[in-house]
Amino acid sequence: MSILALLLSFALQGVQSAIVCSVTSGGAPLPGAEIVVAGKTYLTDSRGQVRIEVSPGAVELTVLKAGFAPVTTTIDVGAGQQQLLSVELEKPPTVEETVTVSATRTDGRVADQPMRVEVLDREEIEEKQLMTPGDIVMMLNEMGGLRVQATSPSLGAASVRVQGMRGRYTRFLSDGLPLFGEAVGGLGLLQIPPTDLGQVEVIKGVASALYGAGALAGVVDLISRRPGKEPIREALVNRTTLNGTDTVLFAGQPFNSTWSGTLLAGGHWQEKNDVDDDGWADLAGYSRAVVRPRLFWDNHAGRSLFGTAGVTWERRKGGTMAGRVLSATNTPFIESLDTTRIDAGAVAQTLVGGQYVITARASATRQHHDHALGETSENDVHDTLFGEVAVRGHRGVHTWVGGVAFERDAFDPLDVPAFAYTYSVPGAFVQDDIAVSRWLAVSLSGRVDVHNQFGTFVSPRGSLLVHGARWNSRLSIGSGFSAPTPLTEETEAAGLARLKIGGPLEVEQGRSASWDVTRTTGPLTLTGTLFRYDITHPVVVERSAYTLSSLKDNTIITGAEAIATLRRVPFNVTATYTYAHSLEGVGIERGDVPLTPRHSAGLIAMWERENRGRIGVECYLTGRQRLEDNPYRSESAAYVLFGGLVERRIGKLRVFVNAENLANVRQTDWSPLLRTVRAVDGRWTVDSWAPLDGRVLNAGVRIAF
Repeated sequence: MSILALLLSFALQGVQSAIVCSVTSGGAPLPGAEIVVAGKTYLTDSRGQVRIEVSPGAVELTVLKAGFAPVTTTIDVGAGQQQLLSVELEKPPTVEETVTVSATRTDGRVADQPMRVEVLDREEIEEKQLMTPGDIVMMLNEMGGLRVQATSPSLGAASVRVQGMRGRYTRFLSDGLPLFGEAVGGLGLLQIPPTDLGQVEVIKGVASALYGAGALAGVVDLISRRPGKEPIREALVNRTTLNGTDTVLFAGQPFNSTWSGTLLAGGHWQEKNDVDDDGWADLAGYSRAVVRPRLFWDNHAGRSLFGTAGVTWERRKGGTMAGRVLSATNTPFIESLDTTRIDAGAVAQTLVGGQYVITARASATRQHHDHALGETSENDVHDTLFGEVAVRGHRGVHTWVGGVAFERDAFDPLDVPAFAYTYSVPGAFVQDDIAVSRWLAVSLSGRVDVHNQFGTFVSPRGSLLVHGARWNSRLSIGSGFSAPTPLTEETEAAGLARLKIGGPLEVEQGRSASWDVTRTTGPLTLTGTLFRYDITHPVVVERSAYTLSSLKDNTIITGAEAIATLRRVPFNVTATYTYAHSLEGVGIERGDVPLTPRHSAGLIAMWERENRGRIGVECYLTGRQRLEDNPYRSESAAYVLFGGLVERRIGKLRVFVNAENLANVRQTDWSPLLRTVRAVDGRWTVDSWAPLDGRVLNAGVRIAF
């Protein structure tokens, strides 16, 4: 008998065990669902089924599908047996509750991505929406390693700096589309409302291998808010102590089992404010209207379509207050900017042969600016066209993506035509995510772009993920390029009329490397990151002569970042710290990149009950910054900001009160904002390195109906 059992054992070893997994939703087969087993990904066919060969024993499976809540289950498989498994996926109330990300192109779980992606979910977006309902600035400023830098004291413009890199190196997308244009900075960020966002995904480091030119600091992808099974109707009204008003309407509607849509409409107003009574507006006045409809179609058989369009109109005015003059000239100085932006985009996806996912994206944006700086008027038109087709597939341990793309960026400054340009860049890219084992995954990507004016560029990137039960570590290295343009933080504030070009501009090429380690112990998660950026031929404005030129010496930024998160219901505490040592300039004049603090930190604590409300406090430290072309000081002071939020839920009402900068910290407490002599670039103000508006309280109500 023992000999027979031994022979049977040897025979069964040659028979492969298998699981036949059937995935459904509402009883209907679900093609294109992903099943992750032992680090490998499998795709269901047109019948919603897939056969997976496994080793005998307990097997854990995770089933994923965009728009559905993920399911993880374990099944015991005997030697030589074929087990049948049925999994029913359900749609969550909103898609942001899933744990998948799309910024890496493979639509996988955050925890499984070799490339680090930081995610801001819908709940966190709602919290920031109560602080600044009209824009995404506050939302981004509170993410680790991101810092919103004011670029224009006259108009209130701002850019997002990732780990010390200048704002123009950060690429902003909406559902993978450049709906906000190629150069999203300054006032562009102040014109994006957060209400219809479901998720924000951030990739730090050079990301040209994924998204082409310009992404030398990283990518911020704003994912739209999807409608659920039930209609959504929301209205928000907000008022500030500095006479600002926000009104936002949002509606989400499922039309039938396949079609749904959302609509965002917002009106935002702000009066000019001279907080320190020096005759100059510390807070620019504006009137803005935003309308954005979105349409969704999903036939639940691997095919989907997403379309969006938007119109943004804004009139913004700063400078001297009514009836006030500059003491140096005894005349008023008014700066204004009128913006009109129209955009449209679409994303289509289909499943072919039960194995391949084909995705097509396209968008077009036109933006018109009418900029007045005192006696000077500058009008410009900026057009962006984008198209992309990609194919994604799975084979064994490989999840690969390949595709082609085309981008056209045209800038036409009507009053200073010497700075006009038209860049056309066709490109091809490929990416391979490899699940080497349960504890090791690798992502390799590369892109070739053919620029119509600067030639051909190859942009590679590699990432490595090593993880255990309670920790993981990622290593990423990448390189990319950015075509030079006259659109910088400085020229957005001062215009182009006085700008000089100091010789031919060269292509900026960048390299980045980062290594992070994350440890999770119960409710506590700790992440530490080391990073480095190296930019060749950086395009810089020399302020004393207002000259744009390519530097011979590289810009180098090295630093570290730490994030600690404690989540224990009903409390949530997040602490961040960033150290950025930046070097920029030529020869003995090399120093820190202007307006880049070496030390910055933040602490956010929140108490929340689902049906009652929330109470939050925050504290931010900004260290000393090198100042450029400032007649009063060469280095800023360090300062600390405090704030708080209280929200109370009463049925369908949410009443909130928010306080920013409770200690009333203002830049003019240390030195004047106004110059005694007009600068070479035409400005009457120094750079903004601390808050100008001081303490701001806002209160409002959010209604669901």
